[in-house]
Amino acid sequence: MTSKMKKLAIVSSHPIQYNAPLFRQLSGGQEVGVRVFYTWEQSQAGRKFDPDFGKDIEWDIPLLEGYEYQFVKNISTDPGTHHFKGLVNPTLNQEIVAWGPDAVLVFGWSFDSHLKCLRYFHGRAPVFFRGDSTLLDEQAGIKRQLRRWFLKWVYRHVDVALYVGEHNKEYFLKHGLRERQLVKAPHAVDNERFAGGKTNEDYAVRAAQWRREMGVGENELVVLFAGKMEPKKDPLFLLELAARVPDPRLRIILVGNGVLEGELKQAAAGDARILFLDFQNQGMMPVVYRLAEIFILPSRGPGETWGLAVNEAMACGRAVGMSSKAGGAIDLVEEGVNGIIFKPGDVEKCGVWIDTLLEDRRKLVEMQQRSGERIGQFSYEHIVDAIRQLMTTV
Repeated sequence: MTSKMKKLAIVSSHPIQYNAPLFRQLSGGQEVGVRVFYTWEQSQAGRKFDPDFGKDIEWDIPLLEGYEYQFVKNISTDPGTHHFKGLVNPTLNQEIVAWGPDAVLVFGWSFDSHLKCLRYFHGRAPVFFRGDSTLLDEQAGIKRQLRRWFLKWVYRHVDVALYVGEHNKEYFLKHGLRERQLVKAPHAVDNERFAGGKTNEDYAVRAAQWRREMGVGENELVVLFAGKMEPKKDPLFLLELAARVPDPRLRIILVGNGVLEGELKQAAAGDARILFLDFQNQGMMPVVYRLAEIFILPSRGPGETWGLAVNEAMACGRAVGMSSKAGGAIDLVEEGVNGIIFKPGDVEKCGVWIDTLLEDRRKLVEMQQRSGERIGQFSYEHIVDAIRQLMTTV
């Protein structure tokens, strides 16, 4: 690290597959020195139980390579990210101070230590914030007003928020941040890895072989759902879609595990067009998306703040359908160009779309090409540029 390099301390709960490539890229230049302070100390073991998938998960891509990091002692009696007191790190602020950063970037405020970090460094160093909350699940009433007051107090401790998309920007503005305090840093995944640019491996060839093994014909149209099989994601929508489109050329593949898995398999038992695959790790996902021509995220919420699986599918060149309850829909999907946006549960709109693409494969190919082009606007490079530009003002 050179003497002229600005230093950025990043506070994050635990190693996340979507953040690790960003941290590596941010650490790769000469402009900014980075150290990540992980507050869920117990997560350094790697493998952990995911209650939504219902199984132990250990990602098969490197999450701790290419950047500086340290795990901070977490004294919570119930450690984890499932509640406010799951991350309690008495030495966090002192460890950050000892490193001597020029600015601090905090991912999320809804943990004891993260909120205390925002409060401690406010006025001592520039405080940047990263979160992806939206107003999509808000309901009128006294609870909303009380939450509004509380969040305005929280964000008074933030100098600049890095917003991920338009719904997230609206959320920050509603809670007291000014336009001049907001910097666009769009939600992203490792586009190059999913597109195949980082390897010489032909994902399409592997996917075609896999399709043959599953008995999927070359001319059949495959619609994919991949994620946790939970009510928030509404995977039952795919079964309703199959009933709406009885065409034998349609196949539906559901990938993942979760509380709805048994119900889904039982309900689909009479339709041979519907196939199931267990949870697939990150290394396989570029192949998984290529099993299908179309990816659909039918989320009902609450809490679907973005939908990063759609980023991944678009980077693989898939046409996409997104529920309007997914925070990233208005950013990722250009209606009728690379896919559609539909209201939660609107099987009819999706069915008409699928009917059209079954008959017009040229339109399908155009949508897939547009997805691949559009996802370039959502890249780690955009986030890195935004952060480096911010650091020049420190």
